[in-house]
Amino acid sequence: MKKTKIIATIGPASCTNDIIKKMVHAGMNGARINTAYGNADQYQNVIETVRKIAEIPIIIDLKGPEIRLKTSQKRALRRNEILEAGFDGDDEVSFNHDFYDTVGVGDAILIDNGKIRTIVTEKIDEKLRLLVINNGTIEDGKGVNLPNKRLSVSTLTDYDLEIIDFAKKFDVEYIALSFTRNVCDVEDLAKIYKGGIIAKIENFEGVQNVNAILEVANGIMVARGDLGVEIEPEKVPLVQKSIIKRCNQRGKLVVTATEMLESMVHQPQPTRAEVSDVANAILDGSDTIMLSGETAIGQYPVEAVEMMSRISNETETAVKSKVEDTNFVNISDTVSRAIQRICQSMPLDKVITLTKTGYTARMISRFKISQPIIAVTPDIKVKKQLDLTFGVQPVYIDYLAEKDTISFVASKLYSLRLLSDKETVLFTAGARTTMRHASNSIEIHKMEELRKFLQK
Repeated sequence: MKKTKIIATIGPASCTNDIIKKMVHAGMNGARINTAYGNADQYQNVIETVRKIAEIPIIIDLKGPEIRLKTSQKRALRRNEILEAGFDGDDEVSFNHDFYDTVGVGDAILIDNGKIRTIVTEKIDEKLRLLVINNGTIEDGKGVNLPNKRLSVSTLTDYDLEIIDFAKKFDVEYIALSFTRNVCDVEDLAKIYKGGIIAKIENFEGVQNVNAILEVANGIMVARGDLGVEIEPEKVPLVQKSIIKRCNQRGKLVVTATEMLESMVHQPQPTRAEVSDVANAILDGSDTIMLSGETAIGQYPVEAVEMMSRISNETETAVKSKVEDTNFVNISDTVSRAIQRICQSMPLDKVITLTKTGYTARMISRFKISQPIIAVTPDIKVKKQLDLTFGVQPVYIDYLAEKDTISFVASKLYSLRLLSDKETVLFTAGARTTMRHASNSIEIHKMEELRKFLQK
């Protein structure tokens, strides 16, 4: 079983029962809905279809305060041409957000993921005159980036608030917060949504504030599309490595996303560079890798998932922990470090963690141990959230009413054929404590011997 988890974006190319079933079989561990496209009826259909097929998490990606170009018709631009754009919907070319006072002469405005670069040459009567730096074609709805500029708009738009209500109605496992700039953005979402929050880091301000964001968010998505436009593209690889390392250190979920197998939108095979990119994201320490257009609108959605699974299986055997020693954090942190050393020093077959919130499972996972981790939780939502954590196989078992929880769980796992007599297994759980993050016990058993005690 592969340890690296895969999120696939569901769209027109993959929204049927048959394709979703094939993607799950190929290795899809989570289904993403990008609310920049589609409508609530379509989102509902995706959720219901996925949940009929598999018990995996749904990730709803908020549109956020995107700047988009508005134009009535497609138009070719030539180098050194002057493009006039305003902020009124009646203008031939305009923007959906008013940032007239935010930019000045000489500032760059990038269109369509930076494919078209322009420079502000004049500001006249609430309109911008833009010098086109390279040839390209503009059309309605294309994204716009203002590198190193902070928009004075709320991170949560009115449309996002409607989507959040939708997410609560269908009890989705994660919301991905687009264009996260600071910890306040995450806190604002957390006030109205109590599920898992994945902060998307895709601008310069988000990179600067990632440590504070990590304290509140459940995870981070390194969203390299807009990030590679907002900051210099050559900086993205080291930013990616730095963010992943910080997430691993804290036991927080980390997703690497965007253009991972981009050529598979149109081709049945990726480029060698794309394969290396996916492999390096895994070697960096990603819990999860994500497909966007490849599965949403691509011609080969199932093949893209299969390819990611193949790369994962080949690469993850070489993954090593980059977690550094620190001062005391909490009991679960200390226990997870002890488990890593035990796994290195004796022949263990599996690690079983009993976890109510998923925290201990994530703390063990960050060490990238070679043994499979089975996370047993009495919360079905936590079970599905853990489906995105590296090396973790989550299992729902309600053990809360049991006195001897480890014996009870061992018996259940044996009946599910997840344990066998020949295995030596480490169990960790919280015993005689009500503290949060307090898995405070470790037991190591040969299953054959433990089974004899269970049968008495």
